[in-house]
Formats: sequence, C-alpha cells, structure tokens
Amino acid sequence: MNALEDNRYTKEWHALAQRFPRPKAILSVSAHWTTRGTAVTAMAAPQTIHDFGGFPQALFDMRYPAPGDPALAARIAALLAPLPLFLDQQWGLDHGTWSVLIKAYPAGDIPVLQLSLDVTQPAGFHFELGGKLSALREEGVMVIGTGNVVHNLRRMDPQSPGYDWAVRFNQAMKQAMLDGDFEAVMNYTDLGQDASLSVPSSEHFLPLLYVLGAKTEEDQLEITTEGMELGAISMMSVVVA
Repeated sequence: MNALEDNRYTKEWHALAQRFPRPKAILSVSAHWTTRGTAVTAMAAPQTIHDFGGFPQALFDMRYPAPGDPALAARIAALLAPLPLFLDQQWGLDHGTWSVLIKAYPAGDIPVLQLSLDVTQPAGFHFELGGKLSALREEGVMVIGTGNVVHNLRRMDPQSPGYDWAVRFNQAMKQAMLDGDFEAVMNYTDLGQDASLSVPSSEHFLPLLYVLGAKTEEDQLEITTEGMELGAISMMSVVVA
C-alpha cells in the first residue's frame, strides 16, 4: 500500500533519491524473488510484476516502466564469478522493488535489475555477495535491498504498537549495525525466540545483508526511518554511503 500512500516512509524514500547523485542504474535485491541458485534479470524491458492479491485495483493498474540493462547483467555475472549466475529473461520487477522505486524515482527512467535470493544459502553467503557487488557503486550503480528486519504476517495486529519480541529484535539489529557488528546481524538466530518470531522465514531479512556487505570502510551507516507497523512489521531503513 505504500505505493499508493503518501506517508513518512515514502517521503523518506523520495528524499533519499534527491540526496544522492542520479544513479547510472539500480540493482535491487527483493524479498520476493527467491530461487535455488542465484539469478539476475537480463532483459532489456522488464515487466512490472503484481505478485500479490486482495489489494485495490489501483495497485494492479500500476506500471513501473524502467528499462533493463543486459550489459550490466553480464558485468554482475563477471563480478560474482566463479559463482554461476543465471541471466534471467522471465522475471521482471516485483512489488518489493517497484513499490519503493515508484516513490524514489517515479519517472521510471533509470535502468533497474533484480538479483534473486538463493534461500538455500546461509547468511554469510549473502553478505559476501554484497561485498562483491560493492564495486558497482564506484561505477554509478545504486545497490538496494528491500524487505523488513521484522516481518511476521501471521502475527499482524492493527491494535499493536509493536510486540515486545519484535521491538527487542529490531532494536538489537539496529544497535548491532550502528556498532558495526555485522557478525551479530548475520547470526541473528542467536536471539532465540525473538528471532524466530521476527524472522519466521529468511527472505525479508536477507536483502539487508547485501547492503551491509557492500559497505566500505569509508562509508557511514545511517538509520533514516523507523517504525513498527501492525505490531510485527519493521519499517527501519538503513543507508550506507
């Protein structure tokens, strides 16, 4: 619904786009493209994917017309070698990507690629890929991860300002990032029940590790927005620059 709404989160996404130089392209790691093995969209014109149900027709009518960049897809394959990278011609841009970018770059005129999440791999694998992708930033490519540090749809409650376990886990991850303790973030399961309730499946958490992995020693880490929605969804945004 953020794609339709004008709220403090969407305003911050728009403000971030104004804060940085216009990127040559954007590589997005979305929670909504999970695979066995790793793939990148490699088509010239990715489709807008409406991978959800039960929402207003206005969301299904939305299109994000960003072009792709097959040459950049090949460059990403070279950076991640010897990891086999499948050059995908079928997926496109799912709502994890376009619902954010439609607020940040509404014209949709910047090339956008998506990298899939190999959910068979441990957290460290995703962090290491982020490190390899960091070179793209020097080439004018923005690397983004879209998901939620806390994401438990089964426990959503419109009346809850935030379950205790969700608030504790979110704060622990925030403090670990601010302290530069990325090992603690990768080992989030050490937090026991707070972790298992906050991250019942890994796909919404893993995109964060690409952002942290892409951080250089010169970068500063900043928390730009925070909020717990429906008791069990964290809207914390993390920027390294």
